[in-house]
Order: sequence, then C-alpha cells, then structure tokens
Amino acid sequence: MVDGEQHATYPLAPANGYTRSHEPESDSDYSRELRQKKRMKYLLYFVAFVIFQTGVIVVFTLTIMKVRTPKFRVQSATFDNFNVGTPTNPAFDLSMNARVSIKNANFGTFKYQNTTMNFFYRGNPVGQAAIPKSSVGWRSNKKINVAVKLSSANLPTPNSQLGTDLSIRLLPLTSQAELKGKVALTFIFKKKKETQMNCSMEVAVASQQLANIVCE
Repeated sequence: MVDGEQHATYPLAPANGYTRSHEPESDSDYSRELRQKKRMKYLLYFVAFVIFQTGVIVVFTLTIMKVRTPKFRVQSATFDNFNVGTPTNPAFDLSMNARVSIKNANFGTFKYQNTTMNFFYRGNPVGQAAIPKSSVGWRSNKKINVAVKLSSANLPTPNSQLGTDLSIRLLPLTSQAELKGKVALTFIFKKKKETQMNCSMEVAVASQQLANIVCE
C-alpha cells in the first residue's frame, strides 16, 4: 500500500436507515399560520355579530318601533232618561251614558287632543258630546264615560221612518269622531297618529238598552 493513498469518505447514513427529505418548518412560518387562523376566527366572530345585530334591529323595527293606529269605539251604554213617542206621534228624548274605549297597541304613550263625538239617526244629527284631551299608556285600553243627549227635535217633520222604527221598537244610530294625537315611542321619537270612530248601533226601546254595536 502506498502511504500517500487517500481514502474516499462517504457520509454516514442515518442510524434508522431513512433519509430526511424535508426540513421542519421554521418558527416564523408556524407563527404566521397561527396569526392567519386567529384572523379568520375573529372575522367569523365579527360576521356573526353583524348578522345578530341586524336581526335585532329588524325585529325591533317591525315590533317595538312600528306605529299602529289606535282603535276608538263605543262599547256599551246606559240611559238615565228614556222618553220615546209612539208610531203615530214619533219622537225621542234620551240621556245616554256611552262607554267609549281607546285601545293603544303601541310601545309608547298615545296623547290625544280634544274631540267631538257626533251621533246620527239615519244620517241626521241628533246629539254630540265632548271628549277632553288625555293620554293612553303604552299597550293599554282606556275606557271613558261620555254623557250625551239624543233628541229628535231637529229631525225633519213629519217623519214616517221614525214612526216605523218605533213600531218595531228599534232606533238605529251611528256615531262618528276623529281622534288626533301623537305616539311617543321614545323621549325624542314621536309620530302623529289619528284614528276614526265609525260605529253603528241600535237602541232597543223595549229593554232600554244599546244593542248590535258594530265598529269599523
């Protein structure tokens, strides 16, 4: 052998017999991936929050903030004086205490102005009553008593139709009124609102009662 002979060297193979084809990810790559996952998670949270808030606003607008028209109608009545004529001498003079209701279905107080309630017999005015200004609480039904005198004194004469109605012991009446006011949903949000009363009814002469009340 020659002393100067050089021997070729070879890299040692791994002890387990496998070669490593990939280096592990660096710390910077791993941190970048974590940040991306966090950003995606926060984005999903934000989108879910926006959807939830939109749903709350829609529900709030369609329910609480929606302004509904109050209902104004005659419910019942009693009579203090009840004087009626005969079919041959038709006339009537009645003192009626009407029970009137104002229903407010809003999430806010309804404040209304003074108004006049008119009663008609077959289109002819026979009495009226004043309703003073007041208010109805939110989602409440206020009932008030209205005193009114009903008289046939100003009806056209002779009046054969009144004689016919007295013969069947029923006097048809209608009531009309307009109630104007404002609905206060918040301390700063107010909406003008008005409601119409348009009721038909009959005075049962035999029982001295108000019957067949129908309100639109």
